[in-house]
Amino acid sequence: MPEWQNNHAGKIHKIKILQLQPVSGAFFPAGMQRLDYASAVDDAPDWALLRPGKRHELWTVVLHGHGSHGDQLYTRRDVREKWLPDFLDTGAGIITLNLRDNAWMCPAAAADMHAVLDFLRAEFGMQKTIFCSGSMGGTGNLIYGVLYPGDVAGIVARGVASDVGSYYRWCTTQTLPILREIADAILTAYGADPDHAPEIYRRHSAQANVNRLAMPVYLTHGGADRIIPVEQSRILAELLRDKKNFFYHEIPGGDHDSPLHDKQGLSWVLQRI
Repeated sequence: MPEWQNNHAGKIHKIKILQLQPVSGAFFPAGMQRLDYASAVDDAPDWALLRPGKRHELWTVVLHGHGSHGDQLYTRRDVREKWLPDFLDTGAGIITLNLRDNAWMCPAAAADMHAVLDFLRAEFGMQKTIFCSGSMGGTGNLIYGVLYPGDVAGIVARGVASDVGSYYRWCTTQTLPILREIADAILTAYGADPDHAPEIYRRHSAQANVNRLAMPVYLTHGGADRIIPVEQSRILAELLRDKKNFFYHEIPGGDHDSPLHDKQGLSWVLQRI
């Protein structure tokens, strides 16, 4: 099977495509395929689900939330019912990636993401991507957007952390079990905390690299979110307030799942790319 090169931490790595085969099931639309690959960084096995569309040049990239997997778009009912019909209506291809499970777009995950997009370019003619995700997935949208802005034509980010370092620190002060779990996942994925790896966390911060978000960005957040505090989006919104192709929608009293119901982001981005 072919290998696809990309650059990670200044080194050239290759992703190995292990298998690409049709997949079917009650939740999957026709034409779905499963891509199994070995990581560009360390040969770790991983996978994605992809469905080419009528518009071969445009793809929607959907990243899952913490605790879920690369099939969340299809297996989580509320996400499937609220998002999937809109994605299909665009005629664009769709790819959902497992991306090391709870990796919070750490350096290795970002390198794998870049290699997978290289594969889509070579094999399917992909030219533009819209990243449309929430929570950890939406956080990954922003991180990837500042790391590889040339790969991203537009972003829809729902309920996100715009600075993973400060979010990690906040999680460590909280008592909700899920937040301690998220802190542990970030620490594991990044290999160190922000005090011991400040430069890595800075590179992966949308706040610190806001000038690299030149693409259209649609940001939405629940005002009473207990999982990712709304301040994470408010800070980014203030930094981007003079950006022409930026829109921020805060949902008064909304919780972490409230942005799932926002139906405007995808069409807003499509109009601007």
